Amino acid sequence: MSDRSTAGETLAAAPPATNSPHRDAGDAGYSKDLKSRHINMIAIGGAIGTGLFLGAGGRLAAAGPSLAIAYAICGLFAFFVVRALGELVLYRPSSGAFVSYAREFMGEKGAFAAGWLYFLNWSTTAVADITAAATYAHFWAMFSDIPQWILALIALAVVLTANLISVKYFGEMEFWFAIIKVSALVAFMLIGIFLLVTQHPVDGHTPGFSTISDSGGIFPTGMLPMLMVIQGVVFAYASVELCGVAAGETENPEKIMPRAINSIMWRVGLFYVGSVVLLALLLPYTSYSGDESPFVTVMEKLGIPGAAGVMNLVVLTAALSSLNSGLYSTGRILRSMALAGSAPRFTGRMNKGQVPYGGILLTAGFGVLGVVLNYVMPGQAFEIVLNFASIGILGTWAMIMLCSLLFWHRSQDGRVTRPAYRLPWAPYTQIVTLVFLAGVVFLMWWGGGVGRTTVLCLPLIAAALVGGWFVVRGRVNGLARARQDA
Repeated sequence: MSDRSTAGETLAAAPPATNSPHRDAGDAGYSKDLKSRHINMIAIGGAIGTGLFLGAGGRLAAAGPSLAIAYAICGLFAFFVVRALGELVLYRPSSGAFVSYAREFMGEKGAFAAGWLYFLNWSTTAVADITAAATYAHFWAMFSDIPQWILALIALAVVLTANLISVKYFGEMEFWFAIIKVSALVAFMLIGIFLLVTQHPVDGHTPGFSTISDSGGIFPTGMLPMLMVIQGVVFAYASVELCGVAAGETENPEKIMPRAINSIMWRVGLFYVGSVVLLALLLPYTSYSGDESPFVTVMEKLGIPGAAGVMNLVVLTAALSSLNSGLYSTGRILRSMALAGSAPRFTGRMNKGQVPYGGILLTAGFGVLGVVLNYVMPGQAFEIVLNFASIGILGTWAMIMLCSLLFWHRSQDGRVTRPAYRLPWAPYTQIVTLVFLAGVVFLMWWGGGVGRTTVLCLPLIAAALVGGWFVVRGRVNGLARARQDA
């Protein structure tokens, strides 16, 4: 139990360990323009996205109120992942984040696999994000006649431009995106609590526990549907690792990071679990559907004018926030890889604003392919790419926990010293989380359909990683020898 951390303020004051012999060339050249408010909002933005605003409707319809349990379980493991990354950040802050740690603890092969799995996640997510943004924009009449691919291109261009100017612009965009998302959730929860307290009818139903008990209880369709939605719920937490990447461009990460990471837990409990519980108390689970945000459903049942438009703006903001985060993080990860030889050389270049524009442009290039996909098959673009993004995020989380486990093992024989800010209950936490992630992959396969097809593509992804390593290993080893001789 000695590994368990307690008060956030005490941990925030703890200095980072400084005994790391590893130095990542990709950490040089960055400005330190991200402030505490940016990191805090990046942590919030990473934990709240379209998985809640839009995806919760279909999952409520499938699993009923037990969806809150699924969100709580997945949120706990997401917290373990970001807490493990936080310990590594306090040990050695790096803009290369888990790729840099994989390089230190697993060698260049591990860094290569971690980096390209992360790129798989965000390059495909970028396509999904611009597709979602274009789809949401069509809600308003002024955009309804504009082809989907043009709206997707505009969304990509706006966010790309902000990312290329400076990290400060990225931080400001993410700060205000998060403000919009949090404000919308807080407003909804206040309305929901008011309806519960006053027993104001919603679509003929009196809010309260009777709404759940009269509709089949917590597990109205059994426990199996709750287990099956876990495979979708876990991806709602993708991006929680983003604050670890941002630590490399932050002054005093040892003070800022623990507070930001610790706050993720209560935000998950409040915003995800709390809002889903409220939704279940206000209306029967059968009132929700995957075609509409559950928050919009409640507002429409109340007859609040303009509610659908406001919530559509929030969901659009969530999509743009995700795109913003993806361009930012992959730019930093690819630069770390490029300077080690495992990514194209141009992805290591930086502009005058100290922004790694090469990696950002490569990710945006895949976004342009998404624009083409929106032109060719606008109705299927979102579903095609989303499942491949899921493999990328599962691989990334697994790599973070493996690095954390190897770090713990090295600390046991005295080769490294763990910082005061630690992942609780190591090494059991890492092992249980890895088993959980493997279970999610099994659920994807067991559920059949597109999920099974995606899992069956794993050998192809593994073959691509192995083939790619053989292509770059000569350059990687050459650069490694040069660093040793220097």
